Amino acid sequence: MKVLRPKDSDYSAAVTALNRRAEASDAVRDVVTDVIKAVRERGDAAVLELVEKFDGAKLTSAQMRVPQAEIDAAWNKADAMLRSALEASHRNVTAFAKRSLRQGWNGRNEQGAELGEVFHPFERVGCYVPGGTAPLVSTAIMTVAIAAAAGVPEIVVCTPCGRDGTVNPGLLAALKVAGATEVYKIGGSQAIAALAFGTETIRPVVKIFGPGNSYVVEAKRQCFGVVSIDLLPGPSEVLILADKSGNAAFIAADILAQAEHGKDSMAGFITDDAALLDAVVAEVETQSKTLSRQAQLAPVLEKGVFCMLVPSLEEGARLVNDFAPEHLSLITTREEVILPLIRTAGAIFLGNHSPVAVGDFLAGPSHTLPTGGSGKSFPGITADMFQRRTSIIRLNRESCANSEPVVRAFSQVEGLDAHGRSVSIRCS
Repeated sequence: MKVLRPKDSDYSAAVTALNRRAEASDAVRDVVTDVIKAVRERGDAAVLELVEKFDGAKLTSAQMRVPQAEIDAAWNKADAMLRSALEASHRNVTAFAKRSLRQGWNGRNEQGAELGEVFHPFERVGCYVPGGTAPLVSTAIMTVAIAAAAGVPEIVVCTPCGRDGTVNPGLLAALKVAGATEVYKIGGSQAIAALAFGTETIRPVVKIFGPGNSYVVEAKRQCFGVVSIDLLPGPSEVLILADKSGNAAFIAADILAQAEHGKDSMAGFITDDAALLDAVVAEVETQSKTLSRQAQLAPVLEKGVFCMLVPSLEEGARLVNDFAPEHLSLITTREEVILPLIRTAGAIFLGNHSPVAVGDFLAGPSHTLPTGGSGKSFPGITADMFQRRTSIIRLNRESCANSEPVVRAFSQVEGLDAHGRSVSIRCS
């Protein structure tokens, strides 16, 4: 864990490095390009080879899709505690999503033309649910349930399987309650390519949602334009900005909760209080020894966690905007001053008693959020991302005549006389 104070020689460089951009390495980009090319050209055969190569599972085309009976059985066998948790999360996420959906409207412009917007759910979407060292059961709710709330009729899920070719039953139970209509045992960039271009077994979708590792994120980036993409959510991260009112034990627990994701996860703590900085560092060391996922925690604590002392919380807020964290925990007695300064966080958790884990599993907004600095350009998943917008325009003879002088002026300056005539011919 790196601890940085203004007097340190590398402090300025560390501050500069916080201003991130979400970019893939050349190595990741090249691997993904080859995967997408293979899936486009060879369909199922390429996907199955890549599943065996990266996940160690030997499947046939017929085994790629999880049978509905297996999904139903996973739900029926789930214990009461898991069922209750999934249903509680599903209720909150669905309620939040339904309140977020965009509604159609109509009105008139100043020339008298009737205008409006209508919103329809996408017909077929793909949701990627990561597997890896932990089956992200919550991600099933945070993507699929929102698609269902928006009225999407075909919700296709891709998720990695184990070496034995099976999918975690808890994840299948979550997909059941969330409303998935198809589930495939495919992970990685090959899953994104299959969703985008289709194979003999998987029909292509029109938009892809969900988080993943750097290869999944790069695949989404490369498939943009062939399909619509939600955002670029990669490895999990949290940034905590706190003044002396912060509880060191709580802050350390949030840092470790993110670090246990392992791999490329990140956690940062910024404060203007030196005593709190020292207390958090000590708490992280103490609490980390009591946790089970030591193999995942150790490398993140070594390279992916930093604690930084800043001259003021206002300066800390500036660094938050540079970093654009997936999750921001803001703990301050001056919330009314500092909160309005934050512009780029995916989700903001306010106060000592708002743990990020509640947002991960239960609160209501999707936990699929922009990472790697992409929060400067992208929001997290919202229900209206599952809707297609269409504008409606209707003119009568009078409103057409009222519009003609303006259209004529534009057509003259742009040299498009046919545009002008298409209006004036209706007004003569």
